[in-house]
Amino acid sequence: MNHQPTQLQDLLKSFGEAFNRHDAAALVSMMTADCVFRTAMGDTAGGTAIVGREAVMKAFETTFANFPDARWHPRGPDMIFGDRGLSEWTFVATRASDGALFDMDGVDVFTFKDGLIAVKDAFRKDRPPTLHSN
Repeated sequence: MNHQPTQLQDLLKSFGEAFNRHDAAALVSMMTADCVFRTAMGDTAGGTAIVGREAVMKAFETTFANFPDARWHPRGPDMIFGDRGLSEWTFVATRASDGALFDMDGVDVFTFKDGLIAVKDAFRKDRPPTLHSN
């Protein structure tokens, strides 16, 4: 089925809102059963590939636990190019384990299938976190 760009833009908007609610179940409901989340870092140049809704949900839940105040701030409108999409964001969060503050820009490249997200491929500009002294 051919999905209109506005439908896919609405999907990405809802996806971003679910990230900021830390709602992993809602996130994976917008993804295909065989979805792939490619992390920004990993053992290969393409990051780590996490496959399937259950594994992706667990990865998202781990992120939310490690960064309980995490927010992804949009840096512009989501863009749709056929079966591909692009979202730019700024990630701001405090790491629970040590209070380190993170503020970094990134991009997600999406591949769509049947009106859902089949692939979420994350890229980001890393910089050292800010550490607070007590």
